[in-house]
Amino acid sequence: MINVAELKHEGDFKKTDTFLGKLSNGINRKFLEHYGKLGVEALHEATPKATGKTSQSWSYVVENSSNGVLLNWNNSNVVNGANVAMLIQKGHGTASGTYVQGIDYINPALEPIYESIKKHKGMDFVDPSTDVIYESHARR
Repeated sequence: MINVAELKHEGDFKKTDTFLGKLSNGINRKFLEHYGKLGVEALHEATPKATGKTSQSWSYVVENSSNGVLLNWNNSNVVNGANVAMLIQKGHGTASGTYVQGIDYINPALEPIYESIKKHKGMDFVDPSTDVIYESHARR
């Protein structure tokens, strides 16, 4: 004897998936907007200030991606194609041939922000300065 089962399915969950996706992105976006502002404040305070231009040039952007919602901090102070914030962070050569040692000020400024995000939201994220993946213990 052969048993055959036939299942029929009509419709899909497109509307539900769209609704939940918008809801999730809205929550994440609002959450990340808050931390974006805190990060800008922390970076402003931590940035070495010769003229103050680099310190005043921090911003953030929250954007959707295929992997979720991303928070990026940016610095718009660019001189001759080089981002001054990164020159300060990583160090650089000068026209006279000397080397200016970098000052690690970005990572210490953002570390409390990273920790707070992990603690309050249970999110995994990648630290772009080190490519280290921070995994949330809340998801395990």
